[in-house]
Amino acid sequence: MANLEGRTVLITGAGRGIGRAEALYCAAVGANVVVNDPGVQTDGSGGDSGIASTVVDEIRALGGRAVADTGSVTDWNDARLMVEHAVVEFGDLHAVVNNATIEVNKGLERLTEGEFDDVVAVKLKGTFAVSRWAAAFWRRRFDEGVRTDRAIVNTASGSGLLNPLPLQTNYAAANAGIAAMTTVHALELRRLGVRVNCVSPSMVRTRLTEQVPGMDRTLPPDRLDPKDPITVAPLVAYLLDEACPLTGQVLSVRGGSIAVNHGWTRGGQIDKDDELWTVPELAQSFTTLTVEDPFDRLATALGGALGVQGRDQLEALIDGELDKL
Repeated sequence: MANLEGRTVLITGAGRGIGRAEALYCAAVGANVVVNDPGVQTDGSGGDSGIASTVVDEIRALGGRAVADTGSVTDWNDARLMVEHAVVEFGDLHAVVNNATIEVNKGLERLTEGEFDDVVAVKLKGTFAVSRWAAAFWRRRFDEGVRTDRAIVNTASGSGLLNPLPLQTNYAAANAGIAAMTTVHALELRRLGVRVNCVSPSMVRTRLTEQVPGMDRTLPPDRLDPKDPITVAPLVAYLLDEACPLTGQVLSVRGGSIAVNHGWTRGGQIDKDDELWTVPELAQSFTTLTVEDPFDRLATALGGALGVQGRDQLEALIDGELDKL
């Protein structure tokens, strides 16, 4: 089990779902937890300050240490203040878990500018904003001579990394951006003793996935439910532990399975020196390369959940039913 005793962890989007499970788990292994959540709906509307406080009460009832924060990760000043909140309450900030997200799923031709911007603002800009203010604080501490392990754990999703899910232009783009930021920030911040990794959960039961067919099926209480958000928490706690050597990694987690992702990798290539390609030459040369159909990629990622008939149904859905959404 991870040992986070004495380490202060700021977790965004920690009022429900995966973030709540991470907050409870980290507190149980000794962390001081800043539970950040403005209590918005799945599309980012509304707000409820009691959501974060409820999780804090749960942690304290179990003997843990926590404080609520209701700032929005989309607000530059709120991101700064939540970092300061952690320092004021607990004396330092050792780690950030960027978990906040919203979703608005629509076909490309129906998605509005505002709906695109809102999802990217929470998921991608929010991850950047909180990480930026944490890094600025750690830079000051480093310049003051403080040397200690610090960590950022970002949260992506199979959508944008492994599963080209229709209707998720905004969400997929933001997740891909988070994976890219993870590797860049891991290199940038190593000089300050900061490790940066990313977890990419899939098939986890949250408000965002409750409408997915089969997600409502549960197992008997004596068996671990692979769809329970708690399945993500041990991996996050491990990545926050100062004994963890990992940095720059994007890790998929699905139930009890954890996989290392390698991102975009170069495949086969065609070459021509000294002259421009002609279009007929390109047409001929591309027949020698192996290219991937995005539908095949999606069907493979969904795996056994589809079955033989499921693959046909998925294709019918993409070609027909999506036109209604």
